Parts: sequence; C-alpha cells; structure tokens
Amino acid sequence: MAASDLAALAALFADETRAAFLLALLDGRAWTAGELARHAGVAPSTTSEHLGKLVTGGVLTEERQGRHRYVRLADPGIAHLVEDLATRSEPPVAAPPRSLRAANAGRAMARGRTCYDHLAGRLGITITEAMTGRGLLRQDTGFALTDRGLAWFEGLGIPLVRRGRRPVARGCLDWTERRPHLAGLAGAALCAHALDSGWCERIGSERAVRVTEEGERALHASLGIASADLR
Repeated sequence: MAASDLAALAALFADETRAAFLLALLDGRAWTAGELARHAGVAPSTTSEHLGKLVTGGVLTEERQGRHRYVRLADPGIAHLVEDLATRSEPPVAAPPRSLRAANAGRAMARGRTCYDHLAGRLGITITEAMTGRGLLRQDTGFALTDRGLAWFEGLGIPLVRRGRRPVARGCLDWTERRPHLAGLAGAALCAHALDSGWCERIGSERAVRVTEEGERALHASLGIASADLR
C-alpha cells in the first residue's frame, strides 16, 4: 500500500458523521440511508454524500431493494478496524452520562453487546476466559482453538464453515473491558448460535444483548460459568 492509499483510507474515518455511521453499522445489520441519517442527525443529502465516499473507498457495500438503499460494513476486517479505533480513541476518563436513559444504555452495552458478528463486553470476556480456562482456547501465542475447542463446537452442533481468509479464532480488543474477546469464525458462529438458540436476546435499539435464563443454564453446563457472572 502506498502512503497516499493509507492517507485516503484514514481520511474516510476522519469525519464525525461518517464515524457515527460506522459505529452504528457495527451491529452487523444492513441500514437504509434514511435510518443512518436519523441516527446521526443529518440531512438525507449529506448522508448520501458520505455514504458514496464510504462505498467508493471500499469501507461499505450497498444493495438496493426497490426504492431503498441498504449499506453494511464491507467485511469483518473493516468491523475490527472500527472497533480497534474506538478502543484507542476512548478518553481516559469517560464523560458522565447526560441522562438516566443514557446511563442505562451504557451499562447494558458494557454488560453484553455484539461487536459486528461476535459477542463483546463483559459477556464476551467471560465466555472467552471460560473457554481459555477449560483448555478450549489458547491465548498465549495468539488466539487459537485447541483440539478440545474444535470438539466443543462440534458437540454443540455449531459449524465452523471457513470462508475466505478469515481466521478461525482471533482476538478483538474490547473497548469497555480493555481485554481481548473471541472473534473470527469461531466468535461469529458462537454469537449466531447464542442468538438463534435463545441463549441471548437483543435489547433496545443499540447492540446490547442480555443472557436469558436458558442461556444461563446452557453456559453453566457447557462452560461452567456462574449465572451471577452473566448479569
């Protein structure tokens, strides 16, 4: 990559409105231009201009259905880059929440959330550490599933379908916990299973998730995690 290419990529992130779009799209869903405009509090014409730059720069992909234009993050690598930048840009002392609603939303996001397509927050860290403690995951030489870990996924009926160059396991630095949680194919597959099987459910309009009673039982049975550590 030439220096000019790196500068051009960095410039795409160096705008507050575009940054708001990218953070919203970390929920892994496809958003319409109108939804992003309302989320960022900008005019539709401004939104269209910013989205055009992000799509042209390869940060977003788009698809059209009738009159609607949907955009999403281009790939997991872009999601990890956004999350890493969010971690590094977090101020040393967080500003106090402006309202009770904002405080509750912040606590919910810190407790458990999705980071693009895998689990993050204290929930993601708790699961990652439980897997490491049981010998399913290694972190000493980078993130890697052990043979026991692969067998654990197979035993739960969670397929690890390899696509492209995405690693099976990858550490993603958590911006609230400041420790790595499990990402990669394994992290995405586990998150999908947790949501599809009812272990976790989404709450609110952000990325926050919470563990259900069924999920508490399942995570205790499969990883020995106490229910109190999931609340």
